[in-house]
Amino acid sequence: MKILVTGGAGFIGSNFVLNTRAKRPDVTIVNVDLLTYAGNLENLKAIEGDDKHLFVRADVSDREAMGAVFAAHEFDGVFHFAAESHVDRSILDATPFVQNNVLGTQVLLDLSREHNVGRYLQVSTDEVYGTLGAEGLFTEDTPIAPNSPYAASKAAADLLVRAAVNTHGMNAVMTRCSNNYGPFQFPEKLIPLMIANALEGKPLPVYGDGQQIRDWIHVDDHNEAVWVVFEQAEAGAVYNLGGNAERANLDVVKRILSELGKGEELINYVEDRPGHDRRYAMDASRALADLGWSPRRTFEEGLSETIRWYIEQRDWWERVRSGAYRDYYEAQYGSRLGV
Repeated sequence: MKILVTGGAGFIGSNFVLNTRAKRPDVTIVNVDLLTYAGNLENLKAIEGDDKHLFVRADVSDREAMGAVFAAHEFDGVFHFAAESHVDRSILDATPFVQNNVLGTQVLLDLSREHNVGRYLQVSTDEVYGTLGAEGLFTEDTPIAPNSPYAASKAAADLLVRAAVNTHGMNAVMTRCSNNYGPFQFPEKLIPLMIANALEGKPLPVYGDGQQIRDWIHVDDHNEAVWVVFEQAEAGAVYNLGGNAERANLDVVKRILSELGKGEELINYVEDRPGHDRRYAMDASRALADLGWSPRRTFEEGLSETIRWYIEQRDWWERVRSGAYRDYYEAQYGSRLGV
């Protein structure tokens, strides 16, 4: 089997690539990533020289570049992870989010149809549903109601996939996951930011009162579910993927401080961001009922693993924070990459 993975140098995508190569040695991966700020080829050092992993630096919204990739390979499947994904950045400038998340998705859909790809999988987010009150859960039938430019761009992409299924009969499926955490997460996100700041003795910025609630899923549990959906779901299906782990942001921060032996005086409450959704919570029961999938880790287990990883991999996140990780691409690959 040969698959295209987009965004495979980012947080979730690189974990997907590494796990796939480890657990599915028969799968060849063509990994396309533009290497914007959150794409880091150092994440993939463990598979350097692997002849079943080919990296291509390209923009998924560039039809000519992506057309060359599809023409050079016969893909059995497309896994579309690539996305501009940070809400704060989308508030400052939504244009890259529309370019990558919306136009990029349409380019991939068009090329997948043109080249008769067996199955297309769209990786989406719970943020397309908007926000919840104190009770209730997002189901796959919850109306889409995004509240940030990032979420709106992902919702638009989801609707394009739905349209491709209904208009063109595409064999496409979608997953919508809750907040991921784990190794290789760019340290602007909540959990790695708090771990890194705490290890350096810096203030831990917490938006508003810190009572925004999120459901957390370990990246490995998420990626296992992605394969299950790809292999078992019916065309057009949408599955919510959650960790059954609702936690207030402030509680997550306090647990990180406790595990690191740091005091809560490091917490620094800052002005809440505009349009900050108050609560997300996923009902993933359909994935269990239809596909037999449920997360393997509890949040507490996964968070402890993640904290240990960031302690042991300090060089990695220090290079990310300094920007030095960008040098890795040229040093290791230079102009030797292609389709």
